[in-house]
Amino acid sequence: MRLWLILGAASAFLSVAAGAFGAHALRARLTPDLLTIFETGARYHMYHSLGLIAIGLLMQVRPSPLLNGAGWAMTVGILLFSGSLYALALSGVRALGAITPLGGLGFLAGWLLLAIAAWRQTG
Repeated sequence: MRLWLILGAASAFLSVAAGAFGAHALRARLTPDLLTIFETGARYHMYHSLGLIAIGLLMQVRPSPLLNGAGWAMTVGILLFSGSLYALALSGVRALGAITPLGGLGFLAGWLLLAIAAWRQTG
């Protein structure tokens, strides 16, 4: 399904933009701990953008509801995990960190669904 390739590529673009913004515009404005939080958001954003691209490539070969679920789970993970870390770093509101583990669960679910889909498609 082209959706995951398009979302993955767009998400990777945004991840690179976030990383550059953090490295150049925020380095002098944020405390070191908040900058580290922002960078963690950008790093996981990129990892899971690449995951979306992988899902899109696999969907081209063998479409699967499990792969589709993995794509949605990773997308939700990016929004909640990276989004909450970006918001926390930019606002300093530590309570936003309570959202981050929900995004982590989305990431875990996405990778698990991808593994199950791969297991079922081989053999």
